[in-house]
Amino acid sequence: MEKMIDLEDLAKQLSCPDGENGIAVGEIMNESNIGMTKAAIDSLQLKDREQILELGHGNCKHLPYVLKQANDLEYIGLELSQTMKNSAILNNSDHLNSNVRFELIRDERIQFYEKRFDKIFTVNTIYFWKEPEFFLNEIYRVLRFNGKFCLAFAKKEFMETLPFTQFGFNLYTEVEVIKLLKSAKFAIENIETISENVLSKTGEKVEREFIVIVAKK
Repeated sequence: MEKMIDLEDLAKQLSCPDGENGIAVGEIMNESNIGMTKAAIDSLQLKDREQILELGHGNCKHLPYVLKQANDLEYIGLELSQTMKNSAILNNSDHLNSNVRFELIRDERIQFYEKRFDKIFTVNTIYFWKEPEFFLNEIYRVLRFNGKFCLAFAKKEFMETLPFTQFGFNLYTEVEVIKLLKSAKFAIENIETISENVLSKTGEKVEREFIVIVAKK
């Protein structure tokens, strides 16, 4: 019973890190997801002076990688977790200026005007979306015409092998995600499947296959 409680708490922290344990989970997420995050960033082929939105940035130790992709980028990160917002600010104090900021999101409503961003990306957040159709419509709304959205997530077959995903995770196949994106009027531009060896959130070495989908408005 104690093990089950631990796994359920881990699942909650992965969904929305909170407090001291949340900071530790944020570090684990950064380490285990950095390959996926860099793949997502690379897939967007960022250009000078573009406006970038990241959904669910965690502790955002990858921000320097984003900013070195092109000149004069604007980056805005949105988070459900106040703990992760605070960690991101602390980890990126040297980069904070008028072109870099972190904000909180509530109720999956993106509080920006239409056609605000050139590129949007998110990594390993889709499992926690309460209303995926609504959220994708929000992403589409704030993306500029011809803008690109990158969604990176681990394969359902892999996620089902992890003991904590039974608690509050909604898992998706590639086909299901493509259907959701198309229902929000996105056009699929590219799909890539990548395999990597990582430490799982519970500390075991595992081989993980993940999918990087680039969709266009």
